[in-house]
Amino acid sequence: MDETVLLTLENAEIRRDENVILQNASLTLHNGEFVYIIGKVGSGKSSLLKSLYCEIPIQHGEAYLMDYNLRKIKRKDIPYLRRKLGIVFQDFQLLTDRSVVKNLEFVLKATGWTKKADIDARIDEVLHQVGMQTKGYKLPHELSGGEQQRIVIARALLNEPKLILADEPTGNLDPETSGQIVQLLHDICRKGTAVIMTTHNYTLVHNYPARIVKCENACLSDIAD
Repeated sequence: MDETVLLTLENAEIRRDENVILQNASLTLHNGEFVYIIGKVGSGKSSLLKSLYCEIPIQHGEAYLMDYNLRKIKRKDIPYLRRKLGIVFQDFQLLTDRSVVKNLEFVLKATGWTKKADIDARIDEVLHQVGMQTKGYKLPHELSGGEQQRIVIARALLNEPKLILADEPTGNLDPETSGQIVQLLHDICRKGTAVIMTTHNYTLVHNYPARIVKCENACLSDIAD
């Protein structure tokens, strides 16, 4: 594992309105590391991820992600930070009116890709990576939940992110499919992309071991193996 630090949180505080969601939160993540954020529903796991892609501000403390100071990031720089992240949502958030390929093409064009040959080649690469190379022509509703989540992971990989943020990526999937999705995220991590995955599914955490950070009582703490 590359020892370069990707993320540093020190005594960070996240609030929504008057509610303190996390306080004195500290977390260090290295390149290529896989971390589960576990905790009950409502414990702040999703809010933590949202703060990393600048949807929720971090109020106090220190917060550095790659080369960005999350406390002081300018609005115009947020899209550039997000391009270096892959975000995997529980509810997929695919564009329902267009095919898998068109979904992926939309993201690449929105992030500055212009040459058709490059776009086609990159889409082909990520679909192979997630085992969906034969499904590019399908509309999202023609795919199972597990297949849709594989497409979402493919979408997250398009711009070769250093970090994937996966927010309850198995929340809408059956146990067998959930295991396949977590295995896929571990495979991606082994190739050098760091992953932070939130979950309250302890069976998955047990079956696919990695570092565990618990989100409880507005605090973050590493769980020893």
